Parts: sequence; C-alpha cells; structure tokens
Amino acid sequence: MEYFLGIDYPTLWYLVIGLLFSGYAILEGFDFGAGAWHLFFQKDLSRRVAINAIAPVWDANQVWLVIGGGALFAGFPVMYATMLSAMYVPFMLFLMFNILRAAAIKFRSAEDMLWWRKTWDIVYSVSSIMIAFLLGIVLGNILQGFPLGENHSYKGGMFFSFLNPYAIMVGLTTLSLFMTQGAIYLLIKTEGRLHSRLTFLLKKGIIFFIITFGITTLYTLIFIPEVTATFRNNPFYFITPILSFLAVANVPRLASKKSYMQALIFSSLTMALLLGLVALQLYPTLLISTIDPKYSVTIYNAASSQKSLGIMLTIVLIGTPLLAGYFIFLYKTFKGKVKLDDTSY
Repeated sequence: MEYFLGIDYPTLWYLVIGLLFSGYAILEGFDFGAGAWHLFFQKDLSRRVAINAIAPVWDANQVWLVIGGGALFAGFPVMYATMLSAMYVPFMLFLMFNILRAAAIKFRSAEDMLWWRKTWDIVYSVSSIMIAFLLGIVLGNILQGFPLGENHSYKGGMFFSFLNPYAIMVGLTTLSLFMTQGAIYLLIKTEGRLHSRLTFLLKKGIIFFIITFGITTLYTLIFIPEVTATFRNNPFYFITPILSFLAVANVPRLASKKSYMQALIFSSLTMALLLGLVALQLYPTLLISTIDPKYSVTIYNAASSQKSLGIMLTIVLIGTPLLAGYFIFLYKTFKGKVKLDDTSY
C-alpha cells in the first residue's frame, strides 16, 4: 500500500471524489434550486431574469459532474459498475431530465408564442425538481445499502425498487436544500418585484428544508442502526452534525439581515457538512451489501492499482488550481445583478 502525506492512496482518492461531488452539489444546487422555483414566478419578465441569473454558469457547473464521474470510474471502477447496475433507472432518468432542462434553457425564449414559453417553463422547472429529487434518491439508497451478492453482483429488482420510503425522504430533503440555495442565489442576482417575491419564497424554502431534514434525521437514527453504532463508536463524529446544525441556523438569520452572500456561503457549508457526514458514516465502505457485509464494496476492493491512483493524484494536484482559477474568473466576470439585453435567453 502506497501513501502520500501519511494517507493511503484509496483514502486520498475517496477524499478527492467526495470534494468533487460536494462542489457539484453546491454549484448545481443553486442551479437546480432556481429552476425548481421557476413556476412560482408569474410574469414572463421575472422568468427570463431568473433563467438569465444562471445562464452564464449553469453549463460550466456541470463540469464538476463530468470530472466527478470520470474520477469515480478511474479510481473505483468496481463501485462505478456496481452502482450503475443497481441504480440504472434513476441514472437514466437523471440524464433524460438533464437533457430536457438544457433544451428548455436554450429554447424557451427562442419564440414569442405564449404556449411555447409556457411549455418550456414547465419542462425547465419539472426537470430541475426531478434532477434534485433523483440525486437524493441515489444518496438515500447508498446510505441504506443494496442487495449485493458474490463478486459485487446486484441481486435486486431493476425498476421501482429504488423508490423506498427512506430514499424518498432523502430526495425531498435534497430538493428542499437545493431550493433554499437557489432562492438565496436569485436574491443576490435580482432586484425589484422579483427580489421581493424571492424574499417570501426563501422563508418557505427554509421551512420546507427544516421539516424534511428533521424527519429524515429522526428516521435515520431510529431505523438505520448502523448510523447510531458508527457515532457511538466514534464520538468525535458528532462535531459534524453540530456544525451542520449551526450552519443551517445561520441561513435564516443572515437572510433576515439581507446578507445574502453570507447566507449562500452558509447554505453551501451545510451541503458540504452533510455530505461529509455521509462520507464519515460510510468510510471505508462505498456500497453496503444488505445480503452479507463481506460482499460490500470498499475503497480497497474497488480501487484501481496503486500506480494508477498515484498517477491520477498527480494529475489532480496539477488540475485543481487550474479548475479553481477558471471558476473564480467565471464568477467574477458575471457578478452583479441580471441585466437583460439582446443576447439574453
């Protein structure tokens, strides 16, 4: 086993993938959240402003998904194959809604007909909601585990087995958090009547998140004993949920003071901490086998060769500053309130 800074390569790659998907959740979170609110805006002008708030960044944010998926495939190919087999239907739905959402953003303002714009408004909003919900569905199933047999083969059903009560609750929690993130981002980018409308919607989004998060947390502690055992065996893990609670509590406080950028930072921190909590709960397991723990997929039995991981970590060290520089440039270039012109969607 090879090490870097005292940490073995599979663990380092686990951290890298976790950071990539955290970046995706934070940046695409306000993307999808903004889309989820879209039908709550009544006027065509408000809907155009809301779409153009994310227009310069939505496709760039998807880079995190592409890199994260590629890193997962390169670092843990066994986990990649097993998870796609188990979650084939939600992943296909996820791709379909991603395509529809991109088409809606591009086509919505291409024609002036009322029916045309309303159709694409519905497609855009429903697609954004379903993408957020499906991401939570996948996460909920990962936390519960899959019926994995010998050689990590999936033994469950292909179609609606992923729609279990816990996964649905995690899906709703994810959607509510993304909607909160989206409302905050739109408040930063808008002004006037739409801004006032979003102030009201943000309060509803925060209430939605607190309710779903509370129910999901209670269900997890009562019906998923592995979580309770993990925290009982590692008391210092409690630091993460405490920090998550403090970050969540800060969001409405900052929003009430109209400190929307700080509120966005704390809602992003909430996402990162909750995903960190998931990572702590699972480590070193990637996919839990509900048939027998010996069939579970771990970072050690699913990893690529040590040489491959070492080479890829070198690429990460080179590419990370370039990626960070690109996104800093992008968001600095398009900062400020939305102003519609002839090039706007």
